[in-house]
Amino acid sequence: MSRNSASPPTGSPAAVSDAGADSALTHGLKQRHLSMIALGGVIGAGLFVGSGAGIAAAGPSIIIAYAVSGLLVMLVMRMLGEMSAANPASGSFSVHAERAIGPWAGFTAGWAFWVLLCVAVGLEGIGAAKIVTGWLPGTPEWAWVALFMVVFLGTNLASVTKFGEFEFWFAALKVVAITLFLVLGVLAILGVLPGTDAPGTANLSGEGGFMPNGTEGLVIGLLASVFAYGGLETVTIAAAESENPVQGVARAVRTAMWRIALFYVGSMAVVVTLVPWDDPKVVEVGPFYAALDHLGIGGAAEIMNVVILIALLSAMNANIYGASRMACSLVGRGQGPKRLGRISSGVPRTAVLVSSVFGFLCVLLSYWRPDDVFPWLLNMIGAVILVVWIFIAVSHLILRARLERVAPELLVVRMWFFPFLTVVALLAMAGIFFLMLRQPDTRDQLVATGAMTLVLCVIGVVRQRRAAAVSG
Repeated sequence: MSRNSASPPTGSPAAVSDAGADSALTHGLKQRHLSMIALGGVIGAGLFVGSGAGIAAAGPSIIIAYAVSGLLVMLVMRMLGEMSAANPASGSFSVHAERAIGPWAGFTAGWAFWVLLCVAVGLEGIGAAKIVTGWLPGTPEWAWVALFMVVFLGTNLASVTKFGEFEFWFAALKVVAITLFLVLGVLAILGVLPGTDAPGTANLSGEGGFMPNGTEGLVIGLLASVFAYGGLETVTIAAAESENPVQGVARAVRTAMWRIALFYVGSMAVVVTLVPWDDPKVVEVGPFYAALDHLGIGGAAEIMNVVILIALLSAMNANIYGASRMACSLVGRGQGPKRLGRISSGVPRTAVLVSSVFGFLCVLLSYWRPDDVFPWLLNMIGAVILVVWIFIAVSHLILRARLERVAPELLVVRMWFFPFLTVVALLAMAGIFFLMLRQPDTRDQLVATGAMTLVLCVIGVVRQRRAAAVSG
């Protein structure tokens, strides 16, 4: 069997693919698009702003928190990269879960992720609008959200190449911004940046020490860092529409992992070395702004606002794309309404429209029901990424063993020390769930996400049994 085959090995148990849907999609993404999607997918507002809460809780030990969660993400991406290189599909982990565990698992993982992406589109639209209304006071937020939705609806309806170009340049700007930040930070730490003195280890060991709030603070920082890494999965969804899916996803995953670790862990190390962890600005305006302001760089606030705006718009673009492809894949496998899977000129336009409308509905809910419905929606998606990672790890345990028996030539990317590290990753995820149950702020998220996942599982099992009864 060719290594470029996108089909599961013939005769393998539970062999499943969304090849029908994927064959109707175009292959307009180049390697440079995939590489930047992999890098830019996780460099978002969660890093630029959200990491401030983690620093406030963990202090300098946030470096350890991001390093530990980064290792887990590397393991998950390696597993996903292995399965996606062996069977590139726009449904990514949903297809893998269906092949490994059963249709109910693919249904649950796919639709949970679709809801996550659609809600995220709304959140990112709100965040981007707040930045613009800060520049242009008096203009309505909803109008800016609507404008952003129309723009990215247009790029996603046009062609996958248009999406790829937008995302390439958005991601490139984010990568350039964070690279410059790291360079300036390292120069300042070394004491060679004009106008600054080397801070030494004063901020790392002072103000309560390296772990000022003990293990409890480290745990809160760890939980914050785990969810900041969400977004890497998009590259394996996009791989199905690339010129060379197998080599494309393999190369993108390999190059992205160490760079992302450098960006996340490196930026946290720079921030807590330069700025006292308990500086109010770290939470109020974000750690990157606090560090730039500490270095005396004029216009630091506006610089970071531009970068954050780019990050949010990039995420909107990528999430509309990811949601539409996941929905299209699910429909192609009989896991959703057929109308949603219609493809026109190589683009699942109905899925793009529905995903965007759902995202805009989330924006409206944030205005109409800010005290009950919208927070409930946010809690519901709070731990979805962990649910997805568990499906990835379980699927990998099953599919890797199967591939080694029937089609070892498809293992272009190999998970390290299988099955040991896959089991370690699963145990780490179970540990994170336990830690979430212990924290009041995350307990509600876990319960709400668990309820949604259970409902989807029940629906998936009922559908699977009905399909089996009909075919039987």
